[in-house]
Amino acid sequence: MNNLAFSIAKTIISGFDRHIHLFIEITKSAQQRFQQCQWAEIQQAAKARTTFYEKRVKETFDTIKQDFFIEDLDDTLWLQVKREYVELLAEHKQPELAETFYNSVFCRLFERKYYHNDYIFVESTAQRLDNRPTPVIYTSYKPAEKGLKQTICDIMNAHKSTVPFIDLEADVDVLISAFRRKAHKTRYKLEDLQFDILDFTFYRNKGAYLIGRVISPGGETPFIVSVLNNEQGKLYIDALLTDSEDMAVVFGFARAYFFVDCHHPYALVNFLQSLMPHKTKADLYSAIGFHKQGKTQFYRDFLNHLDSSNDKLELAAGIKGMVMSVFTLPSYPYVFKIIKDKFSPSKNMTKKDVKGKYRLVKLHDRVGRMADTMEYSEVAFPKDRFNEELLEELNKVAPSIIRYEDDLIIIEHLYIERRMVPLNLYLAKANDEEIDNALYGYGKAIKQLISADIFPGDMLLKNFGVTRHGRVIFYDYDEITYMNEVNFRVKPVAVTEEQIYAAEPWYSVAPGDMFPEELATFALANPKYLKAFKTHHEDLLTAEYWQQCQKNVADGIYEDVYPYPEKFRFCHMREASK
Repeated sequence: MNNLAFSIAKTIISGFDRHIHLFIEITKSAQQRFQQCQWAEIQQAAKARTTFYEKRVKETFDTIKQDFFIEDLDDTLWLQVKREYVELLAEHKQPELAETFYNSVFCRLFERKYYHNDYIFVESTAQRLDNRPTPVIYTSYKPAEKGLKQTICDIMNAHKSTVPFIDLEADVDVLISAFRRKAHKTRYKLEDLQFDILDFTFYRNKGAYLIGRVISPGGETPFIVSVLNNEQGKLYIDALLTDSEDMAVVFGFARAYFFVDCHHPYALVNFLQSLMPHKTKADLYSAIGFHKQGKTQFYRDFLNHLDSSNDKLELAAGIKGMVMSVFTLPSYPYVFKIIKDKFSPSKNMTKKDVKGKYRLVKLHDRVGRMADTMEYSEVAFPKDRFNEELLEELNKVAPSIIRYEDDLIIIEHLYIERRMVPLNLYLAKANDEEIDNALYGYGKAIKQLISADIFPGDMLLKNFGVTRHGRVIFYDYDEITYMNEVNFRVKPVAVTEEQIYAAEPWYSVAPGDMFPEELATFALANPKYLKAFKTHHEDLLTAEYWQQCQKNVADGIYEDVYPYPEKFRFCHMREASK
């Protein structure tokens, strides 16, 4: 029995080790793609890497089924398998990730009733890492030794880029000036300062980011330095962020995952969380590419929250969707989305189509404008935590995926994403300045989505949300498609009286036709909203603008999308100093 248990445990850990090897391999190559401006290849690598985990889980599952003839759960055997696996993790560099991999394989093999801590890692054993010396993942610099400017130049050059800076010394002058202006805790004598810089660069899309902290008698100052490629063989520093909230937006849930070559994710996540306390470990694991670990960590956090709260799950605020039903827990900042059994007649799609749309978003560059979703199967909730209205709604719209086991409700399939205020509800209570900012964000979200080859489909205000940072994010994916699948047309002008007063379109409309002018009619019927929108984005009401974006995408032109406000960019400081 012990030999068999060890062999199964070894098979699972080998599957995980293969996954982590391939993950590190593709992650390491991010630097080369950035240096060579291989923007299309970056998108392809991000998409490929997101699929690695499930592929390795399936391979391991298939191997166990084939080699060990596993059909039913042998209680004694699998209790021993877990014990053997824990032993194998004793000196592993990524034990928390390996535990999640084990859970995934086990849950593929056996039914939900065995999903408890005897058989899987509902509770992690990786906390033992807290009692060990922290792996060295950053380098400390003392600016008093070489001087401030030379120290920062050394830091920028330490990240092994083969591409030179346009003018590093000039960039560092601007960087020092920005630090002095923005980071009050760094205004000390050089001998009182220490810089701790993570030993690896964070790559994503067209940017590279150095992350660290300044330690002074005034406390710690976290920071991110953004580096860009001018696409002519030179680098330049583009921005400095020294506020935890601004940094949190760079690590936001609506952005693609970073490529960061760190072999100690547990230590990295702890370091990042010390810089951005608002970010959960689940957020940060996902942000550095370990989205499955993010899911595991999130679910543990949610179970802990359920144990420490007593409010009830309820229907989410806003207009009910025609495809999804959405509920939330008031004390927890997330929403739970299920696909209805039947859709509104106007929705010509299937459940499989909807799942495909969410999969598309998962694999696509979200450019900071589409919420990341966590997909779960066989999720158990305490029945007494549902209010009556929600129970009635779920039994009415999705009975095929709801079942009851004792005092639990099991939902066969659901999505979880960060809760936002629906844009239509936000605007209804907003003042003039907030309306202007929100409509600017709404148009900007649309523009960034279509430049990233995503046509949102249904652009009604209710399908967008406002985050706690005031960013406008799109979150209704059932009608999204690629830009080349849409025909952007100018709406014909009615000339005859019959055309002017026609109840239905008097011109032909083919599937895939879209008339940008109609945004003003359907999404922006409120004159105040339309006026604010036109101030910033009147071009979105013309077919010509959409057609040009469509052409840019077809020509492989990748727009610059900065994960920080335009005002932070150093180009504006350089202009002001001229």
